Amino acid sequence: MRLLLVEDERDLRTLTADHLSRIGFTVDACGSLAEADDHISTADYDALVLDRRLPDGDGVSLVRRLRGCRRKVPILMLTARSTLDDRIEGLDAGADDYLVKPFDMGELAARLRALLRRPGGIIGVVLECGNLSFDSAARSVAVAGAPLALTARELALLEVLLRKVDQVVTKAHIDSALYGFGNEATDNAVEALVSRLRRKLATAEATAGIITMRGLGYMMSAS
Repeated sequence: MRLLLVEDERDLRTLTADHLSRIGFTVDACGSLAEADDHISTADYDALVLDRRLPDGDGVSLVRRLRGCRRKVPILMLTARSTLDDRIEGLDAGADDYLVKPFDMGELAARLRALLRRPGGIIGVVLECGNLSFDSAARSVAVAGAPLALTARELALLEVLLRKVDQVVTKAHIDSALYGFGNEATDNAVEALVSRLRRKLATAEATAGIITMRGLGYMMSAS
């Protein structure tokens, strides 16, 4: 899951991005509306974490633009403003939730998961293929009911493939989902990651496997 974090306080931005990355999100972070516009025009995001007070304007203006273009990406706003009128303004503009600074990182993560579990969201379901299952909320994997330990990046790759079972997933799509700006994959990073995940699935006797579609990408399918 790829997030855009827009926060101008450098230390808070770094701390928040590091925490979200550790729990399995791919995070792009920036500090202004102009940078946010550049990121949004380049990549697809599963959710936005957006500060209100930014050097070049109010984050609410970005919310209005996105909703005006019918972009449905979930938006969690951060603000130092705790008045009811401020929260109403942001929610009326199209934000999905609000978190007042200072906030707990655990609560931020929980609110993001709640947004992504809403109807049409991307978590809250169990993805299955053969005897392999992936709980997208708990971020856990099992083969025939037995837990399978995977790294955060292996989990992210597995999720991308399981969301398109029996469909080809291009390498470009995997790159975009797993690697943020400034953390781009090396030439053979995806191939090496696929190889490690394929080996772990085989060792666990999963009846789902990753098929390489030469020149196209990869596909998850039950054997």
